[in-house]
Amino acid sequence: LELLDDVLAKGELILICGRYKGIDERARELVVTREVSIGDYVLSGGELPALVIADALVRRIEGVLHNGDSADNDSFTASRGGGLDCQWYTKPPVYRGLEVPEVLLSGHHGNIEKWRAEQAAGRTRSRRPDLVDPDSE
Repeated sequence: LELLDDVLAKGELILICGRYKGIDERARELVVTREVSIGDYVLSGGELPALVIADALVRRIEGVLHNGDSADNDSFTASRGGGLDCQWYTKPPVYRGLEVPEVLLSGHHGNIEKWRAEQAAGRTRSRRPDLVDPDSE
């Protein structure tokens, strides 16, 4: 979100997409003000990371999503404690023998939100323990 704040304050973002080994170091020294990584792996070029960054930033701009509240509940947001989001389901309630959890069909918003928070916390602990604050356990 810090990058988004910077982009919104300046009103622009220029992404330079290197190919193979990156961009010429002299160009980097002259024009690059900030470097962003999308992960610890190597790709053939910077085009895909640029799309990932653009999508992650654009969806946080007010009015881009039909329901702006949905972005506030995504993985890594404050409402999820910086952790992962919970699982989500659509219709039908049973698909190939797999059922939507009963609590989600109950209509009880408090129980549903409690379930979602518990599921999100459990997913974060099992899939991304590096995001869990040891003091909150």
